[in-house]
Amino acid sequence: MTPPPRPDEQTSFDFGEPADAVVRADPTVDRPPPRRGGRRASGTVRRARPAPPPENADAAPVDAAAPRVVRVRPDIAGVDKLFDYVVPAEIGHEVRVGTLVRIELANRRVGAWVVADGVEPLPGMVLQPLAKVTGWGPPAELVDLADWAAWRWAGRAVSLLRTASPDSAVRGIPRPHAVPVAAVTTAAGVDVGELAAEAFERPVSVVRLPPAADPYPLVAAAAGRGPALVLVPSVRAARHLAARLRRALPAVAVVPRDWAAARAGAATVLGARAAAWAPLAAPSCVVVLDEHDEAYQQEQAPTWHARDVAIERARRAGVPCVLVSPTPSLEALAAGTLLTPSRTAERAGWPRVEVIDTRDLSGSTARYSSRLVELLRSDASVLCVLNRKGRSRLLACAACGEVATCERCEAAVVQHPDGHLECRRCGAGRPQICLRCGGTRMKNLRAGVARAREELEALALRPVVELSADVEIGPQGAGAGIVVGTEAALHQLDRIDVVAFLDLDQELLAPRYRAAEQALALIARAARLVGGRNGAGRVLLQTRVPDHEVVRAAVLADPGRVASAEATRRAALGYPPATAMAVVSGPGAPEMVQALRDAAVDEVELLGPADDRWLVRAPDHRRLCDALAAAGRPAARVRVEVDPLRI
Repeated sequence: MTPPPRPDEQTSFDFGEPADAVVRADPTVDRPPPRRGGRRASGTVRRARPAPPPENADAAPVDAAAPRVVRVRPDIAGVDKLFDYVVPAEIGHEVRVGTLVRIELANRRVGAWVVADGVEPLPGMVLQPLAKVTGWGPPAELVDLADWAAWRWAGRAVSLLRTASPDSAVRGIPRPHAVPVAAVTTAAGVDVGELAAEAFERPVSVVRLPPAADPYPLVAAAAGRGPALVLVPSVRAARHLAARLRRALPAVAVVPRDWAAARAGAATVLGARAAAWAPLAAPSCVVVLDEHDEAYQQEQAPTWHARDVAIERARRAGVPCVLVSPTPSLEALAAGTLLTPSRTAERAGWPRVEVIDTRDLSGSTARYSSRLVELLRSDASVLCVLNRKGRSRLLACAACGEVATCERCEAAVVQHPDGHLECRRCGAGRPQICLRCGGTRMKNLRAGVARAREELEALALRPVVELSADVEIGPQGAGAGIVVGTEAALHQLDRIDVVAFLDLDQELLAPRYRAAEQALALIARAARLVGGRNGAGRVLLQTRVPDHEVVRAAVLADPGRVASAEATRRAALGYPPATAMAVVSGPGAPEMVQALRDAAVDEVELLGPADDRWLVRAPDHRRLCDALAAAGRPAARVRVEVDPLRI
């Protein structure tokens, strides 16, 4: 099996061809001219010829009389080969590893990245020159990291280098200058500075800060060590944190907006997921805030995770990596040492949690308990969370009790605001009529946010605002006393008195292997809105399983209960981080899966298909990614999702 590339290697991973396939542009060989209007034009063109594997960019310099040759990676999604070009003398001072250039390839001019310098060309071969220099690109360290990430997430390095590059051409970078050391303070009853000092002494550490604790002192401590790389879940949060940091530290850059300042190397760099590829050549440390947040994983293939990129980047640079979260993921706990504040401080950073046992309740009283109605009719501002959009997700006839289903495909139908029923599977619609008895009255078995808003208004006797990912907060929502919405509302509001989960069981009992971890993360997000235990805020949990480890962890302010139970459960079931997994789907999936079967790699398990998706599982990522790389890519489109969040 092929080991992952080391930082000092120049490696090209090409599915379907040897990993060391390198092509040198040779103007001495003819190739078919381009087609124009369906016919082949006359003339001669150049054909690419295979060449030896790339050499280390730090190898011995070439003879001064010989032309300077660089190796480039074209910015073409379907091409995963490297090509050699001559550097013209007039632009030689601008060319280095990572520089964005333009090259002539296949009779067209395309962009490319320089991935190696001082390459020894084949004897007697005449190479094309670089067409021009576009501007600054990522540093050499990120070029190597992109090769590693392409192997780790079974993708192509081109998409990763695009993330590491500026949105527009950067012809110059600002001159770096010295920056003062930021001060460290304490906040929210937690001695963050003391935890930070201990965390920066370890290669990888996990700091479990309670939701109400302010992570700013830790970020300031990181910036005080020198230019640091700080990741946060959203660009909005990055800009807010950068504004605070600039009061003590003028050299602060937020990517991608301040890409050039980050490339200069003297500023502390902040950003969201893409900041894992920020062009800071030599960070003093790497900090990932709220590392558990799913926003850190790229949805498009390759499905790289910013947390894992940050850990590998810090390891290669020999600097500490600090992962911060109120509810650390099992992957983070497996990667580093857990550091926690005292039990008193951690409990103070979690709010009061009230649990409503709905096992003895039925109908609307199960969704709207008497305690919830009491809070709705008080002066407190209340956010009700229900992760179901629309008016109704499950209906039954009020006369005969028959579940409302589609007459065409028999799937459950949903109710629209105008009252008509629609099947979300096939799109068929009909009036609100029972197919069994012809009744026209329906009862709600599973209400959506739109219906919940109507019912809450009737109970609270005051207006209720609806929020979701599709409906953003407006002036009426900012000052509303009662808000109902999906979990997206937790990210749109900054402060609230009460957060009530109308149906927590939907999260606790979801058919996902990360359900418990994700449910606790939602509660922690709600806790951040209402504040710590010393304030008046509270979180209300309505559930039929009040003894669930997630509920007990929230009540006792002890996230370790969930981590312990989940680690045991996943190890028994063979889920990450006990194993490494990938999902293969798409038209070309059967061919790729068959190649994996033919390879018969030891300890690599294939499960499926289920919904035209296959699950590939291995004891660790090295064996999984080696197997995926060896299988190659079929001609048909295929999606490989390594480390799937939701299966």
